[in-house]
Amino acid sequence: MSASALPQERRVVTAVPGPKSIELQARRAAAVAQGVGSTLPVFASRADGGVIEDVDGNRFIDFGSGIAVTTVGASAEAVVRRASAQLADFTHTCFMVTPYEGYVAVAEALAELTPGDHAKKSALFNSGAEAVENAVKIARAYTKRQAVVVFDHGYHGRTNLTMALTAKNMPYKHGFGPFAPEVYRVPVAYGYRWPTGAENAGPEAAAQAIDQIVKQVGAENVAAIIIEPVLGEGGFIEPAKGFLPAIREFATENGIVFVADEIQSGFCRTGQWFACEDEGIVPDLITTAKGIAGGLPLAAVTGRAEIMDAAHAGGLGGTYGGNPVACAAALGAIETMKELDLNARARQIEELMKARLAAMAEKFDAIGDIRGRGGMIAIELVKDRTTKEPDAQLAAAVAKACHNEGVLVLTCGTYGNVLRFLPPLVIGDELLNEGLDVLEQAFGAV
Repeated sequence: MSASALPQERRVVTAVPGPKSIELQARRAAAVAQGVGSTLPVFASRADGGVIEDVDGNRFIDFGSGIAVTTVGASAEAVVRRASAQLADFTHTCFMVTPYEGYVAVAEALAELTPGDHAKKSALFNSGAEAVENAVKIARAYTKRQAVVVFDHGYHGRTNLTMALTAKNMPYKHGFGPFAPEVYRVPVAYGYRWPTGAENAGPEAAAQAIDQIVKQVGAENVAAIIIEPVLGEGGFIEPAKGFLPAIREFATENGIVFVADEIQSGFCRTGQWFACEDEGIVPDLITTAKGIAGGLPLAAVTGRAEIMDAAHAGGLGGTYGGNPVACAAALGAIETMKELDLNARARQIEELMKARLAAMAEKFDAIGDIRGRGGMIAIELVKDRTTKEPDAQLAAAVAKACHNEGVLVLTCGTYGNVLRFLPPLVIGDELLNEGLDVLEQAFGAV
């Protein structure tokens, strides 16, 4: 798919990491805070299409996309062209001081692309966590209520409020409290681990969640319900069918703002512009970031005009929010997504990957579940298919074996036992298959 200047091939010419990366790692250890980790300590020098090249000349097949960010590749022509042109004009004025057209154009594009045909408005920020935090502010301003409901296995960011919204303690919350109040967590329809079976998960989890909200919080006190239509860090969990529509309906009936956190799942990642479209969910507010701007920092809250307008003038903003270069990059990313029909491409990737992973599951009992949509696919690894005991050690070992052979894969999941695959949607079939060959060999070796 990619007409990249970087050769689209896997190449391992040194140990992983190589000597130059090891040298840079020593500099990093002296200068960068330890709390900032890295999955694979090789230092990138170039990246595009489905490949990342490191300073030692190794080329890795990219199954991570910078955590679902470089959907259009890491140096897409339209992104580079538009961002470069903007860079030459001006880097910043602050939209809250003297506005510029790029911000408005991104807001218009978001109104066009997000679900629902109601009047919409947007506000732009820098990161996914900021978008979620501002969605909460907007929902509270609109409803004059305080409580926020989130779900088991959910991930929403690393700021104080979004740590409270996030389910997983380690590494996101451990030692960083106290957290923001008025946050309530309820069950989610995790089909693979639902006690009475996946087929019952949707209605049963929805009933449990609603029952807890009504009894423990009071529906009339809830400002917002926030959910990822496919739960990302939690393990690429697709809520069982029927769960999201039931929660959406409950929100509507009780005047609660329904927020779809599409930060990891949005912008063609699941084979649709947004993952909530799968069951026809129209959220009141939708948060986006990651894939929105081809690698530049940008995030947005988009939603019903009357809700978005609830905050007083000056109540929303931030110095860099909707930076002009990032806005130009976003318009380039959206242009690329449309031009290459990356929704269709994501569906092709799903078909290819799921077929290969299903064949692997027949060979390796450790693969307990294959799930996800589009270019957002995962396998959950277990010690035993009957007990479904999570095998985080195996996930780490397989990932490391892949890294050593030049394939970048990421792990995730509440139990740390999920291998997730987020290839750039411009990756070619040949690279995709080769990466899966390496994965299969890694399972065999480990």
